[in-house]
Amino acid sequence: MTSHRLHFVVPGPLEQKTGGYLYDAHMVRGLRERGWQVDVHNLEGSFPEGDDDARRSLEETLTAIAHGSLIVIDGLAMGGLPAPVRTHAERLRIVSLVHHPLADETGLSVAERQHFTRSERSALEACRGAIVTSGYTAHRLGAYGLTEDRVRAVVPGTAPAPFAEGPPPGEPPRLLCVATVTPRKGHDVLIEALHRCRDLPWTCICAGSTDRAPSFAQEVFDLVARYDLGSRVDFVGEHDAATLDGMYRESSAFVLASHYEGYGMALAEAIARGLPVVSTTGGAIPYTVPDSVGILVPPGDATAFSGALRRLLDPGSPEREVRSEAARRHARTLPDWEASAGAFERALLELGGEAAG
Repeated sequence: MTSHRLHFVVPGPLEQKTGGYLYDAHMVRGLRERGWQVDVHNLEGSFPEGDDDARRSLEETLTAIAHGSLIVIDGLAMGGLPAPVRTHAERLRIVSLVHHPLADETGLSVAERQHFTRSERSALEACRGAIVTSGYTAHRLGAYGLTEDRVRAVVPGTAPAPFAEGPPPGEPPRLLCVATVTPRKGHDVLIEALHRCRDLPWTCICAGSTDRAPSFAQEVFDLVARYDLGSRVDFVGEHDAATLDGMYRESSAFVLASHYEGYGMALAEAIARGLPVVSTTGGAIPYTVPDSVGILVPPGDATAFSGALRRLLDPGSPEREVRSEAARRHARTLPDWEASAGAFERALLELGGEAAG
């Protein structure tokens, strides 16, 4: 057991049910189990834009932390607010946790993308280093001026889970998508693809918050209504881990039409349960989903996505079972959260040195 101390800075409540927040929460819990004292600081304000409340909250938080302390700042909180980070970089041991560069978010204008690139580069330059969640993102940070010796990749863990059993007898194949309904996750592409497969038997459950991008969510719901898919596509909202476990257990395949992922935790969770995958080549997804498990197509291509779905849904094809077997084999190689917390601890000590204060 160790006796280190860490300040962990996140935008808003840590309990939010997105992949990034779940990763952060697992790291906090894992470090505490390893003997660390971890103080979580929940910032106020709007992120990643960094409004006045956010700027004040980050500045006040950093000012109150003792000289020499080791700090992890989630990139969502830091990338848009480089000034407070640079102000305190000399006296604090700041390590950034980057799930994916802010400029890689879907739907940004050219001006917004350029702004976030400059802003995040400035913030990262002031940090001792960065922890990222995939080798792909580690490579991406080279474009932000970080050399390899200042970056550590710590992939998310997965919790032990039984393999999926599929829907009850007599029901059609059940597709599962676990993702917050935002433009980057590509639910509009998914609905277009499902519409093109309406001649095949299937149902689809989409689990995840619909409140983070309400106008986009409404566009997706309108698309479902336009294609008369309401009886086959069910948006069930955000759920706890136990409920999600039941959804995974009764699924036949996992689908995610995301334009970009910094890792893709839901994809790894699906593989851990032996589910075949249809997804895209966006960002780190090809690093997370082996060729033998998933059919990956270009992001934003509903025609290609529907073609991939057909390969798994064709009643006469063995492909779904073959890829499911491959997923079960690959599941045995996935790290658990204890291993990921251990890797996170090593990365912290290598990049930030021993904590003080």
